[in-house]
Amino acid sequence: MTKAERTRQLILEKAAPLFNTKGVAGTSLSDILEVTKLAKGSLYVHFENKEDLAHEVVDYQLDRLANVVETAMSRKKTAKEKLFAYIDLYLDPLNPPIIGGCPLLNFGMEADDTDEVIRKKVHQLVEKAQQNIRSIVERGIETGELKSDWDAKEFATTMFAMVEGGIMMSRIAGNNKAMQVIARSLKNEIEEKVN
Repeated sequence: MTKAERTRQLILEKAAPLFNTKGVAGTSLSDILEVTKLAKGSLYVHFENKEDLAHEVVDYQLDRLANVVETAMSRKKTAKEKLFAYIDLYLDPLNPPIIGGCPLLNFGMEADDTDEVIRKKVHQLVEKAQQNIRSIVERGIETGELKSDWDAKEFATTMFAMVEGGIMMSRIAGNNKAMQVIARSLKNEIEEKVN
């Protein structure tokens, strides 16, 4: 990596938790300069403006989230284990795998009315996440691990929505009770579909 590439990476790494915690609108240029320890001019060498940086940060955070999920699920062999790993990754929304919470939820809710570029980026990963869950269920059905009467597409949508909703409810309540209920419900449904 060149010095410029390292500096750009440092800016993304330092700014990402700020944007994910405070939001795009709530993160000021002075916040970014404070955590990066850079001068304003140095920041603008690497990013055209705050909006450009925000778009890059969203890419960075969504890639990180996708990698965390993929790593957790890839360690498991069966469809059931993979689905459980996905659920378990989010069992403690108060101590999330990404600082500031789920970037899908954070950036998605903020951008739905304010930033079409970010909204589309989040939407793509939401679709990809659901497709990933669907594929796991479909493979489980193909291998005979899961019952063939399971609607993989419907379950993928339900599971994704329940997990994201559980994250929101738990973070707002300041406890993990909602996520524990949701995790138990999802795991029971999965168990019922195991052959």
